[in-house]
Amino acid sequence: MPVSTLALNDGTQTPWIAFGTGTAFYNKDAAKAVTVAIQNGFTHLDGAQVYGNETTLGEGIVASGVPRSELYITTKLGTLGPGETPKSLLEESLKKLGVAYVDLYLVHQANQHVGKLKQVWKGMEEAKNAGLTKSIGVSNFTADHLRDILEVATIPPAVNQVEAHPYVWEALGPNLAIHEQYDIITSSYGGLSPLFRAKGGPLDPVIEQIRVRLETTRGAPVSDGQVLNKWLKQKNVLVVTTSSKAERIREYIDTENIPELTTQEVELIDTTGAKLHKRFFPGNWPPE
Repeated sequence: MPVSTLALNDGTQTPWIAFGTGTAFYNKDAAKAVTVAIQNGFTHLDGAQVYGNETTLGEGIVASGVPRSELYITTKLGTLGPGETPKSLLEESLKKLGVAYVDLYLVHQANQHVGKLKQVWKGMEEAKNAGLTKSIGVSNFTADHLRDILEVATIPPAVNQVEAHPYVWEALGPNLAIHEQYDIITSSYGGLSPLFRAKGGPLDPVIEQIRVRLETTRGAPVSDGQVLNKWLKQKNVLVVTTSSKAERIREYIDTENIPELTTQEVELIDTTGAKLHKRFFPGNWPPE
């Protein structure tokens, strides 16, 4: 079963779930994990210059045997040195990845370009206009960061990838309002963090209650992770997740086949998540 897609504001489509090559694969050989991910159903690979493994991400793609045309590749702009531009750094990334273009190119961190966001965004537009990337977007951008670049943007960001899960969803309100206004897709990393980084939190019994209901409805196993990923999916979020285990990778892809959460279940996760504000990657966001 093919992975379903989300429509971006530039007319392109992105698979709703992506395999991330940061975290556990940071500055490590990601080739085998990428190949396993593709062979088990992932078509969207999410990399970054700062991860230090774009070369092995490219090797993993080649080893999978799946044609480039059937895959969706994301990378992200790191820090800019003297004389460097988003376009020149993307050209370097393309050489490492072994591809002619990426599908999505994101500004990784607003805080790496203080006072220069407008200039950086114009450089991102230059990279897109040169055909090096089909879509451009941002990551870890607050509502204020977005407003800054939207003042000069001729192409609005297609995606904003942020830490997103029930314990920060309410705090993301200002972001979500701008995302809706400009049809910017919210992408999540750390979406499953409440399950394994905050055990004993208010969400635990709610997720278990919904998991049991879904499992009964489906007549087949449903995991806690699938409940949270389904919650994100039903909010039209582009989910970035990762694992080195084939079984877990298949479970992520299988989220598509889980019955829908009811409106009441989605709202219950929303209201329960709002009882605890917890950010697991605080360095990527201004102090709150």
